[in-house]
Amino acid sequence: MKGVVLAGGLGSRLHPLTKVTNKHLLPVYDRPMIYYPIQTLVNAGIREIMLVTGGNNAGDFLKLLGNGKEFGLHHLDYTYQEGEGGIADALRLAEYFADGEPVCVVLGDNIIEGNIVRATQAFREQKVGAKILLKEVKDPQRFGVPVLNGDRVVKIEEKPKQPRSPYAVTGLYFYDARVFDIIKTLKPSGRGELEITDVNNAYIEARQLTWEVLEGWWTDAGTTASLLQANQLVAQTGANKL
Repeated sequence: MKGVVLAGGLGSRLHPLTKVTNKHLLPVYDRPMIYYPIQTLVNAGIREIMLVTGGNNAGDFLKLLGNGKEFGLHHLDYTYQEGEGGIADALRLAEYFADGEPVCVVLGDNIIEGNIVRATQAFREQKVGAKILLKEVKDPQRFGVPVLNGDRVVKIEEKPKQPRSPYAVTGLYFYDARVFDIIKTLKPSGRGELEITDVNNAYIEARQLTWEVLEGWWTDAGTTASLLQANQLVAQTGANKL
């Protein structure tokens, strides 16, 4: 299994902080934000990792991360996303890197207290389809929200005004190689982006999507409020615990 960290976009919700740097290079407590999703993959035993970045500061990732030696990696791959085409558009750029293998995808602003070791092993045993990780949150309307029927996700609604469950789809996804064929069939949403929710719904329609609840705390760091929360959580309890 290979790992993909998505760290593109312009970070407009964090202006003026992101006028001079990429959002994922901002500090979260004592480390740059991008360190946390990379460490999540490394902790899960994934050693082949690609970073998808974009914007005007892409070269700063290379200066910061190099070949990933600080994470015990021998090599770190990079690719560049032009514009803001959405999460699925960014993932599309990793097709050549994936080379037919399944992928674990982590959004670059997602920070977790624990690890995804159990979920990674479960997906390896699953072999086909997709797996998503859910977390109960106070404001699910900010996220993709699963509609549950017993133990099955029957649909994911993107940022619904009236969420039908208290869960958010976290920015941690597992996909088999078919994901890239699915992305090629997508059409841009009203936001002009290729939505990862549409990818997940395609797997749901094929009855090939599984899920589990992520243990420990989880936060994104894409807004001023959530960036502050991420700093506080990491300072108080730490992150990426094995």
